[in-house]
Amino acid sequence: MSATLTSKCQVTIPKHIRDSLGLGPGSQIDFDVDEQGRIVIRKAGGSAKAPRQPDRFERARGRATVKWRTDELMRLLRGDE
Repeated sequence: MSATLTSKCQVTIPKHIRDSLGLGPGSQIDFDVDEQGRIVIRKAGGSAKAPRQPDRFERARGRATVKWRTDELMRLLRGDE
């Protein structure tokens, strides 16, 4: 995967990499160059490979406790009686 530097020499870290490292706005990261000249990005204070964090939809899946039937919910939402 390649990316282009902006005029301010910034680059966007691809989403799958941010998700893999558990990065979000305000996250601190470390940059290193290995022996082969490759850039290594790590979450600051973490290991080289942090466990992938579930996204907001995965965290919410299966959390509903109210058992609504579709027609009952639609009546409630529309204000039908």
